[in-house]
Amino acid sequence: MSLPKTLAVDVARNLVMVAKLLDEDPGQAYEYSKVALRLASRVASVREAAGFAAYGVGKYAEALAEFRAARRMTGSADLWPVMADCERGMGRPERALAMAGEPEVQRLDKAGQVEMRLVAAGARRDMGQPDAAVVTLQSPELASHSVQPWTARLRYAYADALLAVGREDEAREWFARALEADQGGTTDASDRLAELDGVEFVDAFDPEAEEADGTEPRHEAQVPDGAEVPVPGSAEAELPGADSGPEAGVKGAPESGGDVALGSGDGPGEPPEARGDGAGVQETPETRESPDPARDGAREE
Repeated sequence: MSLPKTLAVDVARNLVMVAKLLDEDPGQAYEYSKVALRLASRVASVREAAGFAAYGVGKYAEALAEFRAARRMTGSADLWPVMADCERGMGRPERALAMAGEPEVQRLDKAGQVEMRLVAAGARRDMGQPDAAVVTLQSPELASHSVQPWTARLRYAYADALLAVGREDEAREWFARALEADQGGTTDASDRLAELDGVEFVDAFDPEAEEADGTEPRHEAQVPDGAEVPVPGSAEAELPGADSGPEAGVKGAPESGGDVALGSGDGPGEPPEARGDGAGVQETPETRESPDPARDGAREE
């Protein structure tokens, strides 16, 4: 079905936003799909996009209705696996399993058939048949050494099914093989491997984790508003008291090799009169012989 140019542009813009947000913000993608659906409900691509958006937010009944509508418009079987998964999401795994045996599966390409196998295995586990799920996933695609876009997910599902029936060693092997094929990071196979190996990852910046380890949580220093914070590596950060000493604003101080007068007290180069302890007062004949004039006058009397 063709649309007027202006309407087609509006619909296309909404579909682009659905595709862009489907993974990172499914709720927002769903809202854009509703707009596109109101504008062009008789376009197959719009119904399909609306189905995936509803699927992304867990509205499986709505998603199934949209997928069925798109399938009627196109006659394609490509949506068959996701339609079966919607049946699982609605709590009807037996119907999903029945769809796995329908002739439509034979019309799917290799990726679609693998997807259908994944859905069927999930349905078996939903029905409390974990051993049957393991058998369902055993296929030439699983045994193949070539890496396809669906390889990582298939190996991961098989490893998870093995773990569910207590075959931990085999599960670890298949999680490792899934990780090898997972170039895009679509699975958490690395985390599952670490879990099986007893490795626990702790957030170094999590105060609760530090308390659990028996260490005291670190607290960031509070800086008053308007105060200047020394930059690491600067003279202010390296020299204590440099922000208030006489050299704080001096330009052109010698870096090395020059004669620099240092005070013997608290601050570098602090003038004697600025200190109240008398440590820097220069001794003269008068001060050495008569430290207390009043006492000398009493002695003469």
